[in-house]
Amino acid sequence: MLAWPQVSGRTLRDLLEAESLQGKRAQAKRHEARSLGMPPRPLTRLRTLCRALPEAHEVEAWGEPTFRVRNKMFAMYASGSNHHGGGRHSAWCKSTHVNQELLIRSAPTRFFSPPYVGPSGWIGVYLDDVCDWDELNDIVREAYRLAAPKKLAAALGPD
Repeated sequence: MLAWPQVSGRTLRDLLEAESLQGKRAQAKRHEARSLGMPPRPLTRLRTLCRALPEAHEVEAWGEPTFRVRNKMFAMYASGSNHHGGGRHSAWCKSTHVNQELLIRSAPTRFFSPPYVGPSGWIGVYLDDVCDWDELNDIVREAYRLAAPKKLAAALGPD
């Protein structure tokens, strides 16, 4: 009988089973989102999250939708079909350097440092099957808090 190779103390079989389970969870989330009436397209879903915030509006810049509060950008969409997205649809959200580093280190398959704005602490979130939309909602709300005037940010309530 062949033995499964070890990777970081776990067998390749364990890793493959965990990856399969993640795929099943993502599929279940997509099904749940459709049944709850959430739009399936990433840009439509991102728009829904961003426009729900007080005084948030959309402005096209650099050929991509950006989301702003009182004309201060807190998020943008990067299409996978141009050089901004690098082949994968993503959202770029205002963040702090500390949060950016923590998120990228915790899940490098889901988060990245986006070009142009990454050095300022912005976080990139892939919007494909690996996206956790509840988590993205929290990231977008935090990005909004960083860009919004204090009174508008306070209108969101506690973290």
